[in-house]
Amino acid sequence: MNIALVTYLDKGAYDSATVESEDDNLLHFLKDKGLSIEKIIWNDPNIAWEDYSLAILKSPWDYFDLIEAFYIWLDQLETKRVKLLNPIEVVRWNTNKQYLLEIEAAGLKITPSFFIRNKESVNLEYFFEKFNTNKLIVKPCISGGAKNTFKVTAENVEEVNQKLDQLIQNEDFILQPFLPEILENGEWSFIFFNGIYSHSLVKKAKPGDFRVQPAHGGSVHPQKPGNEHIAIAQQYVDLFAKNCLYARVDGTLVNGEFLLMELELIEPFLFLNTDPKNYERYYQALVDLM
Repeated sequence: MNIALVTYLDKGAYDSATVESEDDNLLHFLKDKGLSIEKIIWNDPNIAWEDYSLAILKSPWDYFDLIEAFYIWLDQLETKRVKLLNPIEVVRWNTNKQYLLEIEAAGLKITPSFFIRNKESVNLEYFFEKFNTNKLIVKPCISGGAKNTFKVTAENVEEVNQKLDQLIQNEDFILQPFLPEILENGEWSFIFFNGIYSHSLVKKAKPGDFRVQPAHGGSVHPQKPGNEHIAIAQQYVDLFAKNCLYARVDGTLVNGEFLLMELELIEPFLFLNTDPKNYERYYQALVDLM
């Protein structure tokens, strides 16, 4: 069986050093297990996808910049009967953050969210009162890596309103209250392989910033959460990440209650290097799904 470990063409738009390291380490580990696997750029026009029985989405970091091409690529895999992990229908669903509405409708907790539709007019000042907060976070519904993400305060609300008026002409946005717990306690990530809990960590922003991504100076702190927190994260996976090789449940604790920020099922960094056993757990999950 030929396997493609799917990545992207790095044009320098994103700091991918850590991702490439995880990709390479995982690739070498899986090759040492005897798998016929190689890194493949998802939109390389020279790739004959019918030569691959299985494709693993690892780091297609630019998919949200090329979303229509990405959807066409998913259709192509479906037509050529290439099995994708995670499953194609789950990946399509997970590209747009409006999936949070389905999760909330299922009775699971999410960060309070309001969706601004393409070409709608909106005044961000209204949402300070609506969410009872003095800070807001605004980002595209199809995005990653903190692209076009703004922290809105009374001081910059007019500036962001003007920027949003331009950006909203082309895409939908999601608006959420800024959770001070992110700065105080960090953002939790629970990682699961084939629905089974593997490991977790807390990501913290650098002083003066609100973005927890390592590419923006954030730091990573491995954790050993209690069973009750793992069980809560498990609910999101059981309902919305069936047959997924990997799932990363991102959120924070507010007054002791876990609020989901994102369910990452396409290109999350998996922090495999935080425990050598993570690679083996990933491999066993892959074998079970092959």
